[in-house]
Amino acid sequence: MSNSHESGAGQIDIEEAARQLEMAAHEARVAATCIALGDIDNAHTHAIVARAAAEGAQNLLEVALAIGLAATS
Repeated sequence: MSNSHESGAGQIDIEEAARQLEMAAHEARVAATCIALGDIDNAHTHAIVARAAAEGAQNLLEVALAIGLAATS
């Protein structure tokens, strides 16, 4: 399977997008737990991290789509 592509700006690794999405999901779960425990400040922090990770994944996927990168099996 090829999940990276050389471009003028460097190498695009769509596996990193998967890692970013996994991080976003984890951070969202932690934020939900913090809310359940009444720790709103930490919930807010983890929600921000979750959003940043999801946006990072989205950016990587948009670049991969723009350069025509597709995962092959």
